Amino acid sequence: MPQTSSSLHLFADVLARVHAACRALAADSSWPEGIDFSRVVVEPPRDASHGDMATNAAMVLAKEAKAKPRDLAEQIAERLRSDALIAKVDVAGPGFINLTLKPAAWAEALRTVLREGADYGRIRGGAKVNVEYVSANPTGPMHVGHCRGAVFGDALASLLQFAGHDVTREYYINDAGAQVDVLARSAFLRYREALGEDIGAIPEGLYPGDYLKPVGQALATEHGNKLLAMSEAEWLPTVRAKAVAMMMDEIKDDLAALNIRHDVFFSERSLIEDGNNKVAQTIDFLKAKGDIYEGRLPPPKGAPVEDWEDREQLLFKATAYGDDVDRPLIKSDNSYTYFASDIAYHKNKFDRGFAEMIDVWGADHGGYIKRMQAAVKATTSGKGSLDVKIVQLVKLLRNGEPVKMSKRSGDFVTLREVVDEVGQDAVRFMMLYRKNDAVLDFDLAKVMEQSRDNPVFYVQYGHARGHSIFRNARAEVFPDLPEDADKRMVWLSESAVERLSDPVELELLKRLAIYPRMLEAAAAAHEPHRIAFYLYDLASEFHALWTKGRDLPYLRFIINNDADLTKARLAMVQGVVSVLASGLAILGVHAPDEMR
Repeated sequence: MPQTSSSLHLFADVLARVHAACRALAADSSWPEGIDFSRVVVEPPRDASHGDMATNAAMVLAKEAKAKPRDLAEQIAERLRSDALIAKVDVAGPGFINLTLKPAAWAEALRTVLREGADYGRIRGGAKVNVEYVSANPTGPMHVGHCRGAVFGDALASLLQFAGHDVTREYYINDAGAQVDVLARSAFLRYREALGEDIGAIPEGLYPGDYLKPVGQALATEHGNKLLAMSEAEWLPTVRAKAVAMMMDEIKDDLAALNIRHDVFFSERSLIEDGNNKVAQTIDFLKAKGDIYEGRLPPPKGAPVEDWEDREQLLFKATAYGDDVDRPLIKSDNSYTYFASDIAYHKNKFDRGFAEMIDVWGADHGGYIKRMQAAVKATTSGKGSLDVKIVQLVKLLRNGEPVKMSKRSGDFVTLREVVDEVGQDAVRFMMLYRKNDAVLDFDLAKVMEQSRDNPVFYVQYGHARGHSIFRNARAEVFPDLPEDADKRMVWLSESAVERLSDPVELELLKRLAIYPRMLEAAAAAHEPHRIAFYLYDLASEFHALWTKGRDLPYLRFIINNDADLTKARLAMVQGVVSVLASGLAILGVHAPDEMR
């Protein structure tokens, strides 16, 4: 199991105790050597009434132990009952073991939060990972659909970094193929317009948005009317390069508005230009492996398939690697298929040292997953892996009504328009407040509300409320309470946190203790939305405790005649503040000290 920054968090600690009990039992019972204990996990039970933690130890070890899971569970449980940290052990169902911890465990978990600070839950020693996300065609401004993939990919990269991985954020520029030639022709039309020509209505098949007017103006300023005297074959490369460069500058600016910055921008065109044709080299590599042949594809069942042609052609043996059908690599006009370029690109990633690759794609690319994973298996001889995360559509609403039109693009709402209206934090949090493969309703009015129904406000308000409590404590009880977070945590670590014994306080401490385990699971599953859900639950419990304190004075955070209890509760508030700030930072959302 991965290690956190400097000490075991509570779930890892209990897992180590379960492993120790199982190993001792294995030694006493003469189990076979070399048993894999890594399958044994400790996690929160589905039903909180079953205890604080549950382990599957008996279920996964029964075969090696040559025992019935239920019988083995009883043997493991008997050993765990003598553990000083564990108050109660129950065996349930076919062999699950439920654990209830002593209250002192939760006090120690809080001390771990205070001791670790911003590193609480951080893991050391992960793999090198390439996360490719956004990769929108550079043919226009980014729209709200791109926004979700951008935020998801960026948060996933941050989560994996927190989990110890060496992460590279990458953007694949689709600057080859028909769509950028259409962009160039559209920009050339705007160039003629910038020179004073009346271009009339934009012809069918060209990009109609006003966003290409600055490209046309730049071309006119740079070249005057020289391009008009050239044939299309002559001016196309020049106009295409300028249009792609200016579109990419705009895309980078849009991403910067969401505080998203990539480490690598990889050009598709670089795979086939500069006398070093990576696509041809990749095809030759696969030929040498016997993974390419000349053949004829059968007609597709059901709806027509875009890349099917009834002819003898060069095919990749995708079916040998788990795909449903073999895939063509060269079109009838002798140009490469998109798939051929994508194979070369992913082989290039592997050659750059990325055995672990994650691609974030839009919902319309779901049918492409199997062939791309087959290609990665083939080009890496099974040493590389590709996980594709599909990001579903965003339905943009205002007070429940669809928002469809953009002043600038004419037919879609741009990412920048949404960020400018509701702010970076609201966009980032709400794009993650639903699982990536589920359609997201994003209501522009709802995310501006200051209420519990607005998750980003509710979580940020939890952080601000914690700092408000510190300010009040400084004014009423502890004038020496440090304002600096690190110094404050050291100061509070000396408090008598064992006095936090009310059930609502213990529930809050339990929520804090789950944070590292949740991060591990979220990183393993590549699911950053789990952090957003967790933060909302933590903030909800914190707000609920504050509200109870208004009605029940003994639960207030500041007890004027009991400095020790006040200090212990301030330690709990610090735990909440630290974890909220940590989770929000991973999601790329600010944690304000005040909210007006």
